[in-house]
Amino acid sequence: CIFSSINMGGYLCLTFFIKEFCIMAYRFILNETSYHGAGAIQEIVTEIKARGFQKALIVTDADLVRFGVVKKVTDLLDENQFAYEIFDQVKANPSVAVVQAGVEAFKKAGADYMIAIGGGSPQDTSKGIGIIINNPEFADVVSLEGVAPTKKKSVPVIAVATTAGTAAETTINYVITDEEKRRKFVCVDPHDIPVVAVVDPDMMSSMPKGLTASTGMDALTHAIEGYTTLGAWELADTLNLKAIELIARSLRKAVDSEGRRDMALGQYVTGMAFSNVGLGVVHGMAHPLSAFYDTPHGVANAVLLPYVMAFNAEYTGEKFREIARMMGVDGVDSMTQEEDRKAAIDAVRQLSIDVGIPQTLREIGVKAEDLDALADAAMADVCTGGNPRPCTKDLVLGVYQTAFGA
Repeated sequence: CIFSSINMGGYLCLTFFIKEFCIMAYRFILNETSYHGAGAIQEIVTEIKARGFQKALIVTDADLVRFGVVKKVTDLLDENQFAYEIFDQVKANPSVAVVQAGVEAFKKAGADYMIAIGGGSPQDTSKGIGIIINNPEFADVVSLEGVAPTKKKSVPVIAVATTAGTAAETTINYVITDEEKRRKFVCVDPHDIPVVAVVDPDMMSSMPKGLTASTGMDALTHAIEGYTTLGAWELADTLNLKAIELIARSLRKAVDSEGRRDMALGQYVTGMAFSNVGLGVVHGMAHPLSAFYDTPHGVANAVLLPYVMAFNAEYTGEKFREIARMMGVDGVDSMTQEEDRKAAIDAVRQLSIDVGIPQTLREIGVKAEDLDALADAAMADVCTGGNPRPCTKDLVLGVYQTAFGA
Protein backbone atom coordinates (compact mmCIF):
# COMPACT_ATOMS: atom_id res chain seq x y z
CA CYS A 1 0.00 0.00 0.00
CA ILE A 2 1.71 3.18 -1.16
CA PHE A 3 -0.43 5.27 1.17
CA SER A 4 1.01 3.71 4.32
CA SER A 5 4.49 2.75 3.20
CA ILE A 6 5.89 6.28 3.29
CA ASN A 7 5.10 6.99 6.94
CA MET A 8 2.37 9.34 5.72
CA GLY A 9 4.88 11.80 4.41
CA GLY A 10 6.09 15.28 5.19
CA TYR A 11 3.35 17.16 6.99
CA LEU A 12 1.13 14.41 5.63
CA CYS A 13 0.63 16.50 2.52
CA LEU A 14 2.69 13.87 0.79
CA THR A 15 -0.04 11.41 1.60
CA PHE A 16 -2.35 13.29 -0.74
CA PHE A 17 0.40 13.58 -3.33
CA ILE A 18 0.94 9.84 -3.41
CA LYS A 19 -2.79 9.13 -3.63
CA GLU A 20 -3.20 11.58 -6.47
CA PHE A 21 0.02 10.58 -8.23
CA CYS A 22 -1.48 7.26 -9.26
CA ILE A 23 -3.86 9.13 -11.55
CA MET A 24 -1.33 11.86 -12.44
CA ALA A 25 -3.21 14.59 -10.64
CA TYR A 26 -1.59 17.15 -8.33
CA ARG A 27 -3.63 19.08 -5.79
CA PHE A 28 -2.93 22.66 -4.71
CA ILE A 29 -4.95 24.33 -1.94
CA LEU A 30 -4.62 28.08 -1.34
CA ASN A 31 -6.46 30.87 0.47
CA GLU A 32 -9.59 32.13 -1.23
CA THR A 33 -8.04 35.63 -1.18
CA SER A 34 -4.73 37.12 -0.08
CA TYR A 35 -3.55 40.72 0.20
CA HIS A 36 0.08 41.82 0.03
CA GLY A 37 2.06 45.00 0.53
CA ALA A 38 2.20 47.96 2.88
CA GLY A 39 -1.26 48.94 4.08
CA ALA A 40 -2.82 45.61 3.15
CA ILE A 41 -4.56 45.41 6.53
CA GLN A 42 -7.01 48.02 5.27
CA GLU A 43 -8.57 45.26 3.19
CA ILE A 44 -9.74 43.50 6.33
CA VAL A 45 -12.63 45.97 6.34
CA THR A 46 -13.43 45.12 2.72
CA GLU A 47 -13.56 41.42 3.50
CA ILE A 48 -15.69 41.74 6.62
CA LYS A 49 -18.27 43.79 4.74
CA ALA A 50 -18.26 41.55 1.68
CA ARG A 51 -18.65 38.37 3.71
CA GLY A 52 -21.25 39.75 6.11
CA PHE A 53 -19.35 38.79 9.25
CA GLN A 54 -20.91 39.95 12.51
CA LYS A 55 -18.45 39.49 15.38
CA ALA A 56 -14.80 38.51 15.50
CA LEU A 57 -12.75 36.66 18.05
CA ILE A 58 -9.26 38.07 17.68
CA VAL A 59 -6.74 35.31 18.41
CA THR A 60 -3.33 36.63 19.39
CA ASP A 61 -0.79 36.81 22.21
CA ALA A 62 -0.39 39.25 25.07
CA ASP A 63 2.87 40.73 23.74
CA LEU A 64 1.28 41.74 20.45
CA VAL A 65 -1.47 43.45 22.40
CA ARG A 66 1.01 45.16 24.74
CA PHE A 67 3.23 46.43 21.92
CA GLY A 68 0.32 47.91 19.97
CA VAL A 69 0.44 45.53 17.01
CA VAL A 70 -3.10 44.27 17.54
CA LYS A 71 -4.31 47.87 17.88
CA LYS A 72 -3.49 48.46 14.21
CA VAL A 73 -6.30 46.05 13.40
CA THR A 74 -8.73 46.89 16.22
CA ASP A 75 -8.54 50.57 15.25
CA LEU A 76 -9.93 49.59 11.85
CA LEU A 77 -12.66 47.54 13.48
CA ASP A 78 -13.56 50.39 15.85
CA GLU A 79 -13.68 52.93 13.05
CA ASN A 80 -16.17 50.75 11.20
CA GLN A 81 -18.12 49.74 14.31
CA PHE A 82 -17.34 46.05 13.88
CA ALA A 83 -17.85 43.96 17.01
CA TYR A 84 -14.99 41.87 18.40
CA GLU A 85 -13.48 40.34 21.50
CA ILE A 86 -9.82 39.48 22.08
CA PHE A 87 -8.40 36.12 23.12
CA ASP A 88 -4.74 36.80 23.95
CA GLN A 89 -3.77 33.64 25.82
CA VAL A 90 -1.72 32.21 22.97
CA LYS A 91 1.88 31.32 23.83
CA ALA A 92 4.80 30.07 21.77
CA ASN A 93 4.33 26.40 20.87
CA PRO A 94 0.58 26.51 21.68
CA SER A 95 -0.75 23.65 23.76
CA VAL A 96 -3.88 21.54 23.76
CA ALA A 97 -5.13 23.56 26.74
CA VAL A 98 -4.68 26.86 24.89
CA VAL A 99 -6.72 25.61 21.94
CA GLN A 100 -9.46 24.38 24.25
CA ALA A 101 -9.51 27.73 26.07
CA GLY A 102 -9.85 29.42 22.70
CA VAL A 103 -12.81 27.23 21.79
CA GLU A 104 -14.58 28.30 24.96
CA ALA A 105 -13.70 31.96 24.33
CA PHE A 106 -15.18 31.74 20.81
CA LYS A 107 -18.43 30.28 22.14
CA LYS A 108 -18.68 32.79 24.97
CA ALA A 109 -18.08 35.72 22.61
CA GLY A 110 -20.84 34.65 20.26
CA ALA A 111 -18.41 35.15 17.38
CA ASP A 112 -18.91 33.93 13.84
CA TYR A 113 -15.35 34.35 12.54
CA MET A 114 -11.80 34.90 13.76
CA ILE A 115 -9.00 37.32 13.02
CA ALA A 116 -5.70 35.62 13.83
CA ILE A 117 -2.94 38.16 14.42
CA GLY A 118 0.58 36.92 14.86
CA GLY A 119 3.12 34.38 13.72
CA GLY A 120 2.71 30.64 13.69
CA SER A 121 1.41 30.26 17.24
CA PRO A 122 -1.75 32.44 16.94
CA GLN A 123 -2.36 31.15 13.42
CA ASP A 124 -2.08 27.51 14.50
CA THR A 125 -4.26 28.14 17.54
CA SER A 126 -6.98 29.71 15.39
CA LYS A 127 -6.95 26.71 13.06
CA GLY A 128 -7.47 24.35 15.97
CA ILE A 129 -10.26 26.50 17.38
CA GLY A 130 -12.00 26.89 14.04
CA ILE A 131 -11.92 23.19 13.23
CA ILE A 132 -13.24 22.14 16.65
CA ILE A 133 -16.07 24.68 16.65
CA ASN A 134 -17.47 23.14 13.47
CA ASN A 135 -16.32 19.57 14.22
CA PRO A 136 -16.91 19.24 17.98
CA GLU A 137 -16.16 15.51 17.98
CA PHE A 138 -12.47 16.54 17.95
CA ALA A 139 -12.71 18.62 21.12
CA ASP A 140 -9.86 16.66 22.76
CA VAL A 141 -7.56 18.29 20.13
CA VAL A 142 -5.13 15.34 20.09
CA SER A 143 -7.45 13.37 17.82
CA LEU A 144 -6.73 15.97 15.12
CA GLU A 145 -3.18 14.67 14.71
CA GLY A 146 -2.30 13.62 11.19
CA VAL A 147 -5.03 13.82 8.60
CA ALA A 148 -8.18 14.01 10.69
CA PRO A 149 -11.43 13.02 8.97
CA THR A 150 -13.17 16.32 9.64
CA LYS A 151 -16.35 16.86 7.66
CA LYS A 152 -16.88 20.61 7.90
CA LYS A 153 -14.73 23.59 7.07
CA SER A 154 -13.27 25.67 9.86
CA VAL A 155 -14.94 28.77 11.14
CA PRO A 156 -13.80 31.51 8.72
CA VAL A 157 -10.40 32.96 9.63
CA ILE A 158 -8.79 36.18 8.42
CA ALA A 159 -5.09 35.50 9.06
CA VAL A 160 -2.86 38.52 9.60
CA ALA A 161 0.84 37.67 9.62
CA THR A 162 3.20 39.55 11.93
CA THR A 163 6.33 37.49 11.26
CA ALA A 164 8.02 36.62 7.98
CA GLY A 165 8.62 32.94 8.49
CA THR A 166 5.93 30.42 9.29
CA ALA A 167 3.53 31.15 6.40
CA ALA A 168 0.84 29.64 8.63
CA GLU A 169 -1.61 32.10 7.10
CA THR A 170 -1.57 30.10 3.86
CA THR A 171 -0.98 26.49 4.89
CA ILE A 172 -3.25 23.56 5.67
CA ASN A 173 -0.98 22.50 8.54
CA TYR A 174 -0.80 23.40 12.20
CA VAL A 175 1.29 22.18 15.11
CA ILE A 176 0.09 21.76 18.69
CA THR A 177 2.05 20.78 21.80
CA ASP A 178 0.89 17.93 24.01
CA GLU A 179 2.50 19.11 27.24
CA GLU A 180 1.47 16.02 29.15
CA LYS A 181 3.44 13.76 26.79
CA ARG A 182 6.13 16.34 26.00
CA ARG A 183 5.59 16.14 22.26
CA LYS A 184 4.42 18.25 19.36
CA PHE A 185 2.00 16.85 16.83
CA VAL A 186 1.21 17.99 13.32
CA CYS A 187 -2.35 18.33 12.06
CA VAL A 188 -3.10 18.49 8.35
CA ASP A 189 -6.55 19.42 7.15
CA PRO A 190 -7.70 21.09 3.92
CA HIS A 191 -10.66 22.37 5.96
CA ASP A 192 -8.45 24.57 8.15
CA ILE A 193 -6.90 27.02 5.69
CA PRO A 194 -7.77 30.66 6.43
CA VAL A 195 -10.20 32.12 3.92
CA VAL A 196 -8.22 35.37 3.77
CA ALA A 197 -4.51 36.00 4.31
CA VAL A 198 -3.11 39.47 4.93
CA VAL A 199 0.64 39.82 4.48
CA ASP A 200 1.44 43.42 5.32
CA PRO A 201 5.13 44.20 6.00
CA ASP A 202 4.05 47.12 8.19
CA MET A 203 2.61 44.57 10.62
CA MET A 204 6.11 43.07 10.90
CA SER A 205 7.92 46.31 11.73
CA SER A 206 8.08 45.60 15.47
CA MET A 207 9.88 42.27 15.13
CA PRO A 208 13.17 42.29 17.06
CA LYS A 209 16.34 41.25 15.23
CA GLY A 210 16.47 37.79 16.75
CA LEU A 211 12.90 36.97 15.79
CA THR A 212 13.41 38.36 12.29
CA ALA A 213 16.46 36.14 11.88
CA SER A 214 14.93 32.94 13.22
CA THR A 215 11.62 33.27 11.39
CA GLY A 216 13.47 34.16 8.21
CA MET A 217 15.59 31.04 8.48
CA ASP A 218 12.40 29.09 9.17
CA ALA A 219 11.07 30.33 5.84
CA LEU A 220 14.31 29.33 4.10
CA THR A 221 14.00 25.87 5.66
CA HIS A 222 10.46 25.59 4.29
CA ALA A 223 11.66 26.51 0.82
CA ILE A 224 14.65 24.16 0.76
CA GLU A 225 12.79 21.23 2.30
CA GLY A 226 9.77 21.85 0.08
CA TYR A 227 12.07 21.88 -2.97
CA THR A 228 13.76 18.60 -2.06
CA THR A 229 10.93 16.65 -0.41
CA LEU A 230 9.70 13.43 -1.99
CA GLY A 231 6.42 15.10 -2.93
CA ALA A 232 8.02 17.97 -4.87
CA TRP A 233 6.87 18.74 -8.41
CA GLU A 234 7.27 21.53 -10.94
CA LEU A 235 4.73 24.08 -9.72
CA ALA A 236 5.93 23.83 -6.14
CA ASP A 237 9.56 23.84 -7.29
CA THR A 238 9.04 27.10 -9.14
CA LEU A 239 7.57 28.75 -6.05
CA ASN A 240 10.19 27.39 -3.69
CA LEU A 241 13.11 28.48 -5.87
CA LYS A 242 11.70 32.00 -6.06
CA ALA A 243 11.25 31.98 -2.29
CA ILE A 244 14.89 30.96 -1.77
CA GLU A 245 15.99 33.84 -4.01
CA LEU A 246 13.80 36.38 -2.18
CA ILE A 247 14.93 35.24 1.27
CA ALA A 248 18.62 34.99 0.38
CA ARG A 249 18.74 38.54 -0.95
CA SER A 250 16.66 40.16 1.77
CA LEU A 251 17.08 38.42 5.14
CA ARG A 252 20.34 40.13 6.09
CA LYS A 253 18.75 43.52 5.38
CA ALA A 254 15.49 42.56 7.08
CA VAL A 255 17.30 41.94 10.37
CA ASP A 256 18.17 45.66 10.27
CA SER A 257 14.57 46.59 9.36
CA GLU A 258 15.11 46.79 5.60
CA GLY A 259 14.04 44.20 3.05
CA ARG A 260 10.95 43.16 4.97
CA ARG A 261 8.69 43.43 1.94
CA ASP A 262 10.70 40.74 0.14
CA MET A 263 10.82 38.60 3.28
CA ALA A 264 7.06 38.89 3.73
CA LEU A 265 6.54 37.79 0.13
CA GLY A 266 9.18 35.06 0.21
CA GLN A 267 7.80 33.35 3.26
CA TYR A 268 4.28 33.40 1.78
CA VAL A 269 5.42 32.05 -1.59
CA THR A 270 7.09 29.03 -0.01
CA GLY A 271 4.07 28.55 2.24
CA MET A 272 1.92 28.16 -0.87
CA ALA A 273 4.26 25.41 -2.01
CA PHE A 274 5.33 23.40 1.02
CA SER A 275 1.78 23.22 2.35
CA ASN A 276 0.92 21.18 -0.70
CA VAL A 277 4.01 18.98 -1.12
CA GLY A 278 5.42 18.44 2.36
CA LEU A 279 8.71 18.91 4.18
CA GLY A 280 11.40 16.64 5.60
CA VAL A 281 13.56 15.64 8.53
CA VAL A 282 14.70 19.16 9.48
CA HIS A 283 11.17 19.72 10.70
CA GLY A 284 10.95 16.16 11.98
CA MET A 285 13.99 16.84 14.17
CA ALA A 286 13.04 20.42 15.08
CA HIS A 287 9.60 19.63 16.52
CA PRO A 288 11.01 17.50 19.37
CA LEU A 289 13.41 20.32 20.31
CA SER A 290 10.44 22.62 20.86
CA ALA A 291 8.58 19.93 22.81
CA PHE A 292 11.55 19.08 25.04
CA TYR A 293 13.02 22.54 25.62
CA ASP A 294 10.42 25.01 24.33
CA THR A 295 12.98 26.01 21.69
CA PRO A 296 11.50 28.54 19.23
CA HIS A 297 10.62 26.65 16.08
CA GLY A 298 12.56 28.94 13.77
CA VAL A 299 15.73 28.62 15.85
CA ALA A 300 15.47 24.83 15.90
CA ASN A 301 15.08 24.70 12.11
CA ALA A 302 17.86 27.20 11.52
CA VAL A 303 20.42 25.31 13.59
CA LEU A 304 19.59 21.97 11.98
CA LEU A 305 19.22 23.03 8.34
CA PRO A 306 22.89 22.94 7.19
CA TYR A 307 23.50 19.61 8.92
CA VAL A 308 20.46 17.99 7.32
CA MET A 309 21.36 19.43 3.92
CA ALA A 310 24.73 17.69 4.20
CA PHE A 311 22.96 14.49 5.24
CA ASN A 312 20.62 14.67 2.23
CA ALA A 313 23.01 16.00 -0.42
CA GLU A 314 23.57 12.78 -2.35
CA TYR A 315 19.83 12.16 -2.58
CA THR A 316 18.86 15.46 -4.20
CA GLY A 317 20.05 15.10 -7.80
CA GLU A 318 20.77 18.49 -9.39
CA LYS A 319 18.67 20.46 -6.94
CA PHE A 320 21.50 21.77 -4.77
CA ARG A 321 22.95 23.44 -7.87
CA GLU A 322 19.77 25.49 -8.19
CA ILE A 323 19.70 26.20 -4.47
CA ALA A 324 23.26 27.52 -4.71
CA ARG A 325 22.26 29.67 -7.68
CA MET A 326 19.28 31.15 -5.86
CA MET A 327 21.44 31.76 -2.78
CA GLY A 328 23.60 34.03 -4.97
CA VAL A 329 26.60 31.76 -5.45
CA ASP A 330 28.65 32.72 -8.52
CA GLY A 331 29.93 30.23 -11.09
CA VAL A 332 27.71 27.30 -10.24
CA ASP A 333 27.53 26.13 -13.86
CA SER A 334 31.27 25.45 -13.89
CA MET A 335 31.20 23.49 -10.63
CA THR A 336 31.18 19.75 -10.22
CA GLN A 337 28.18 18.26 -8.46
CA GLU A 338 30.22 17.81 -5.31
CA GLU A 339 31.27 21.46 -5.46
CA ASP A 340 27.79 22.88 -6.06
CA ARG A 341 26.36 20.82 -3.22
CA LYS A 342 29.01 22.10 -0.87
CA ALA A 343 28.45 25.64 -2.15
CA ALA A 344 24.71 25.43 -1.39
CA ILE A 345 25.34 24.20 2.15
CA ASP A 346 28.06 26.78 2.76
CA ALA A 347 25.82 29.60 1.51
CA VAL A 348 23.01 28.58 3.86
CA ARG A 349 25.40 28.27 6.78
CA GLN A 350 26.94 31.67 6.07
CA LEU A 351 23.53 33.34 5.94
CA SER A 352 22.70 31.72 9.27
CA ILE A 353 25.94 33.02 10.80
CA ASP A 354 25.43 36.50 9.36
CA VAL A 355 22.01 36.88 10.98
CA GLY A 356 23.20 35.62 14.35
CA ILE A 357 21.83 32.09 14.51
CA PRO A 358 23.60 29.68 16.93
CA GLN A 359 25.50 26.98 15.06
CA THR A 360 25.18 23.98 17.36
CA LEU A 361 22.49 22.32 19.44
CA ARG A 362 24.72 22.64 22.48
CA GLU A 363 24.47 26.44 22.18
CA ILE A 364 20.66 26.38 22.43
CA GLY A 365 20.56 24.23 25.56
CA VAL A 366 20.09 20.74 24.15
CA LYS A 367 21.36 18.02 26.50
CA ALA A 368 23.51 15.16 25.20
CA GLU A 369 21.63 12.65 27.31
CA ASP A 370 18.37 13.55 25.48
CA LEU A 371 19.64 12.87 21.95
CA ASP A 372 18.45 9.27 21.86
CA ALA A 373 14.94 10.24 22.94
CA LEU A 374 14.95 13.12 20.47
CA ALA A 375 15.80 10.69 17.68
CA ASP A 376 12.88 8.47 18.68
CA ALA A 377 10.56 11.49 18.57
CA ALA A 378 11.92 12.62 15.21
CA MET A 379 11.27 9.20 13.70
CA ALA A 380 7.67 9.40 14.90
CA ASP A 381 7.15 12.87 13.39
CA VAL A 382 5.10 12.94 10.19
CA CYS A 383 7.50 15.32 8.44
CA THR A 384 10.32 12.79 8.50
CA GLY A 385 8.58 10.57 5.94
CA GLY A 386 8.91 13.26 3.27
CA ASN A 387 12.70 13.42 3.51
CA PRO A 388 14.54 12.64 0.25
CA ARG A 389 16.99 10.34 2.05
CA PRO A 390 15.34 7.43 3.89
CA CYS A 391 15.77 7.83 7.62
CA THR A 392 16.46 5.37 10.40
CA LYS A 393 16.79 6.14 14.08
CA ASP A 394 20.55 5.60 13.95
CA LEU A 395 20.95 7.97 11.00
CA VAL A 396 18.84 10.66 12.64
CA LEU A 397 20.72 10.24 15.91
CA GLY A 398 23.95 10.70 13.97
CA VAL A 399 22.71 14.03 12.57
CA TYR A 400 21.71 15.16 16.07
CA GLN A 401 25.15 14.18 17.36
CA THR A 402 26.92 16.09 14.59
CA ALA A 403 24.72 19.13 15.13
CA PHE A 404 25.29 18.94 18.90
CA GLY A 405 28.91 20.00 18.40
CA ALA A 406 32.12 19.09 20.13
